[in-house]
Formats: sequence, structure tokens, C-alpha cells
Amino acid sequence: MAQKHYFDPADLAKFGDITKWQKAMGDKYFAWYAETMKEGALTEREKALIALAVAHAIQCPYCIDAYTSTSLEKGADEEQMMEAVHVAAVIRAGSSLVYGVQMMNHAEEITM
Repeated sequence: MAQKHYFDPADLAKFGDITKWQKAMGDKYFAWYAETMKEGALTEREKALIALAVAHAIQCPYCIDAYTSTSLEKGADEEQMMEAVHVAAVIRAGSSLVYGVQMMNHAEEITM
């Protein structure tokens, strides 16, 4: 029996199927996505790098696969992609660390 994984890479290709059970909302999502990801104030390459960074921050394996490919297709190189991942990681770490101020404030209230 083949081992089943929670995240199946083949499911990424099925993403368009989200319209099957709720066509109106699925269609609105895909229209919003298309409008958001097209060239605007940011290039498509810049948007792909942002999406790649967010994919890492939210830890979505499907998004990581998709935006690794998209970033490369839009002209990003490996160094730019890794730098985007580091930006996401440092912001995520900073977010955790800033909660340390809440802990410090609470500890000071208790110990004073």
C-alpha cells in the first residue's frame, strides 16, 4: 500500500476545482487573483517574490511550489528568491519577538 501524505503535490493542479461546490465565490476569487497578480505598480516578478515570501511565512507547501515556479518564470533568480524567504523569516521572527514585550510587561507587573 502506498504511503499517503497529507499534502499531495498533485492537489495543486486541482486548485481550480474549488469552483465546483461554490462557483460564484470561486469565480470571484479567481477574478480577484488575476487582477491582483497582473502588472501594476509592482511588476509580475515582484508580486511573485512577495507571494513566495508569504507562502513561506504561512507555510503553505502548495504555494511554495507554485510561487517557486512562478518566480523563476517571471525572471527572478535563486538569490532573489532566497532573499525574499529571508525577509519573510525575519519579519515572522520579529513578530514573535515583539510579543516578548508583552511577556516582559506582564512579568514586571507580577514581580513589582
